[in-house]
Amino acid sequence: MALGTEEGCGGTKLTACREIQLFLIGYIIVEICEIVSIGHFPLDGAIRRGFSAAHIAAVVATTWILMLNGAVGYQLLDDGTAVSIGLILISATVLFVGTGYIALDTGFSWTGHWDDTLSAPNRSYPLYTLYQLAPLVFLVIFFILEAYLVLRVLGEKKPMLYLTLAALMFAIGQVFQYVISVHLCNATDGAINGGLFETLFTLLAVIFVWVFWSSITEDDWPMPTAGATYT
Repeated sequence: MALGTEEGCGGTKLTACREIQLFLIGYIIVEICEIVSIGHFPLDGAIRRGFSAAHIAAVVATTWILMLNGAVGYQLLDDGTAVSIGLILISATVLFVGTGYIALDTGFSWTGHWDDTLSAPNRSYPLYTLYQLAPLVFLVIFFILEAYLVLRVLGEKKPMLYLTLAALMFAIGQVFQYVISVHLCNATDGAINGGLFETLFTLLAVIFVWVFWSSITEDDWPMPTAGATYT
């Protein structure tokens, strides 16, 4: 395959870049919702609850998309095709709408079905499962699928460095969010919490995922160099 032809990224061979781009778009949506939902903006409670529901739904849908990207390399379907992109978008949309509805119904008590979670100790097991457990399962499956693909199918080791760093950055972010956050909050009288560092390390994790994906498809990316000629 020659660079610059229709067989490059977006063409017939490395159209898998479209699937990973869907993940990046999902991540951007997650961050926008997160900024509004947990940021210290003087917003009406209803608006904040709405963005929080969208944030939870976007996390679930985006990690689902990432997991499906882990299966793309196995060529179960031709990557980049309308069928491949359509299945990812439809399934992610179903998860987004379903999760968003449960979160909105919980927050606004539309049907009253989840009202028992609005009183102490405020334990919403459906939302806990969707927001905490499901994304973690999706991420673990993605890691396993890609690790097997790289080590057993491609027979390479260097990309595993990027994948491992992505997992490490994500894990550090979660430690800040759930372990260190309370100590930071108490030490700074609420001025800083672990959310700041969780966002930073999650961003680093996403960057390493992108670097990892680029490293296992590097022969197909249109990376022109000075003086290169295309056929």
